[in-house]
Amino acid sequence: MSAANVESRLTEISHDVWEHLLIEIPQVRGDDPLERILLASVKENVATLLHIFENDIPLENLEGLASPNEHARRLAQRGIPVSALIRAYRIGHWRFLQWCLDELARRGADDVVSADVNRRMLEVSFGYIDSVTEHVIEVYHLEQERWLLAQTAVRTARVRDVLAEKEVDLDSAEAALGYRLRQNHLGLAAWLPALTRDGAGLARLDRLTHEIAEELDCPARPLFVPRDEGLAWAWLPFGSHSEVSWERLAGVVESGAFSVQVCAGSVQRGIEGFRSTNREALRAQELATAASPGRRFTAYSQVAPVALMCKNLPDLRTWVGGILGPLAVDDEQCARLRETLHDFLAAGCNYTATASREILHKNTVHYRIRKAEKIMGHSVQAGHTDLEVALLAVNYLGSTVMQPPGGGTAVRRRSESPRRRH
Repeated sequence: MSAANVESRLTEISHDVWEHLLIEIPQVRGDDPLERILLASVKENVATLLHIFENDIPLENLEGLASPNEHARRLAQRGIPVSALIRAYRIGHWRFLQWCLDELARRGADDVVSADVNRRMLEVSFGYIDSVTEHVIEVYHLEQERWLLAQTAVRTARVRDVLAEKEVDLDSAEAALGYRLRQNHLGLAAWLPALTRDGAGLARLDRLTHEIAEELDCPARPLFVPRDEGLAWAWLPFGSHSEVSWERLAGVVESGAFSVQVCAGSVQRGIEGFRSTNREALRAQELATAASPGRRFTAYSQVAPVALMCKNLPDLRTWVGGILGPLAVDDEQCARLRETLHDFLAAGCNYTATASREILHKNTVHYRIRKAEKIMGHSVQAGHTDLEVALLAVNYLGSTVMQPPGGGTAVRRRSESPRRRH
């Protein structure tokens, strides 16, 4: 009976909930079409929930509602975050319950009846909101993906022309892209190692790209171009600036809740820079996907020599084995020696600086370097550059270019070169 009484005031309740939502959620305020579809969504949700109360309809029999689904799609199209959609259901639910509780109090039911009705009302309404929210979130993400792909179709074609080094009218290309080509750019390649079940992969990559641009203080919006449902290319606008904080960029990528991998080129200028920073990001991506285990962020400038060698991994593995010898074995002891060797080279072969960096006694550094040299079969000073590149390859590619512990293909020491055939 209480549900029927509340239902008789459906229009009044719906308007009250709607006005409360406009106050609490500023993202939907001031957009007349969006406000109208929000009101329609509130009315349909309130009417459906009251119908469930009055007729005791099982929640599993519910199907998608037209207005709530359309409201979710409109939010996705306008780029309003899904958190606003979720808040609308939480706040609207509470406002609706206030009406129901007030009606129950007016009826003056005894404590036992009131407690039973309250329990049933809370159980059903929370179950309804949980079910509907889950559904509209899925609708939101699917529409966001569809909208992203539709919006970027023209831009993708323009980007393809630019990257193909066709003759490009810069004014018309910039207008179509909504992005200035006559500035400094940082190219990114971002992808999901595994596709998400909710179909929100591109939306997450797009959101991450904007978070990176914001963290790096980019003066304008980045250019985001999907390649498929789990891969995107992007360009960050740097204007006249050229300095990048790789630590800040990596921090954004690595702090994300979802497993996303990002590779970056270097900052370069103009249309040629637009092309070359993208090529660098893709070379870094080849390295990142070949690595075992792969890193969440890779900067081309930090791995350029290895990235250029990734086209032929078997030969790279052989070359690394030739430089490092048995030190290329994938075990804990060799890893510790490689780390000290890497820091030693980075410190200009200074034992004191290496000891300070690794928080070790200077004699321990001496011992580890001598042991590494004995295992490799040559001194650190011999082939200094090759050794640095080989250590860099192991550092980024991991087991992909190392030998398994206790067996596998034998590695030849540098001094044991095969005889040439005459």
